[in-house]
Amino acid sequence: MTTAQKDPVLVVLQLSGGNDYLNTVIPFTDPLYRDYRPTVGIPEDNVLPITAELGFHPSMGHMRDMYKQGDLAIIHGVGYENSPRSHFRSMDIWHTCEPETLGTEGWLGQVIRDIDPDKENVVTGVSFGPSMFRAMAVPGVPVATVDDLTNYGLLTGITERQQRERILDRYKSLYAPRIGTGPVMDFLGQTGLDALKGADILSAAPTIYASIVEYADNPIAQKLKGISQIHLANLGTRIFYCDHGSFDSHANQLATHASLWSEVSAAIQDFFDDLREHDAAENVIMLVFSEFGRRTHDNGSGTDHGAAGVTFVIGDHVQGGEYSEYPSTKRNDLQQGDLVPNTDFRGVYSTIIEDWMGLDAKPIVGRTFEKPQFIEA
Repeated sequence: MTTAQKDPVLVVLQLSGGNDYLNTVIPFTDPLYRDYRPTVGIPEDNVLPITAELGFHPSMGHMRDMYKQGDLAIIHGVGYENSPRSHFRSMDIWHTCEPETLGTEGWLGQVIRDIDPDKENVVTGVSFGPSMFRAMAVPGVPVATVDDLTNYGLLTGITERQQRERILDRYKSLYAPRIGTGPVMDFLGQTGLDALKGADILSAAPTIYASIVEYADNPIAQKLKGISQIHLANLGTRIFYCDHGSFDSHANQLATHASLWSEVSAAIQDFFDDLREHDAAENVIMLVFSEFGRRTHDNGSGTDHGAAGVTFVIGDHVQGGEYSEYPSTKRNDLQQGDLVPNTDFRGVYSTIIEDWMGLDAKPIVGRTFEKPQFIEA
């Protein structure tokens, strides 16, 4: 999908560590929820109702408002068969769409390659974090990796312009001769040149940014602020990726989970408020996911690794509401004590790739999956 003037943009927010589905979208009228969670269950009076049976975690007030406005889709029971309940393997599966084998290409790296096959824009994809997320990694596909946009760039500590330009020229002279001398050196040489280009392009974004929105001083708020700055600079970036966590709540879950969702919910609200202030929200959607949910039964202080999880998609062109069904909490329906996935994550990806980005999903996700229809026609 494209808007009248602007190409579609995707922001991915990864909730690293395994977000607790049952305490995020809470089946507060289900007596089994109370039975399973004597320690970490959320009191019914504190739940933020969205239907007669379900409600958001009390720290998700901003997201409850987005849901009421029709801009937030809840996709229930997301996952895949035979979850390994391992952070590393599960995240790798989500990143590469390869549950049966070890994938070699990230799904979003393939999207970037399809968007810009000639690599005309080295900032088509931007990854926020100390290292690039595997979802964006495909050999030969440039992705700018940003840890702190305010200090992003090469040799930013050198203030004398001519001196910095001379040193950057030396870097270019080191990278360029490597191209054409073998596949490994081709990769290193081109990666170096792409990094130089991306650094110079993105470093300008904060200097032209102004907003009345005041983001909180926490990691996810500052990452989303950086994404807003780049988006508003009109640099042609189509895919953004960031994360927040850790949601790995084996212990002290009540306090940790509340703090994390307070930060995430407010940061997402500020991000879209910022874009709307600049009339720049209509071509942006956000995907919020975690590598798995958590066990139905608490462990006395927290919850352990599970299977089915919940995914959110947010934006002006999202058809808000619930998609799929909340997995059964009945004891006989659980697998290894976990909610069973009923929505394949690759179907969610397929909706985004085809109905939002306007690309063919099958080569990226591997085959045809049922697509939840959360993008407005």
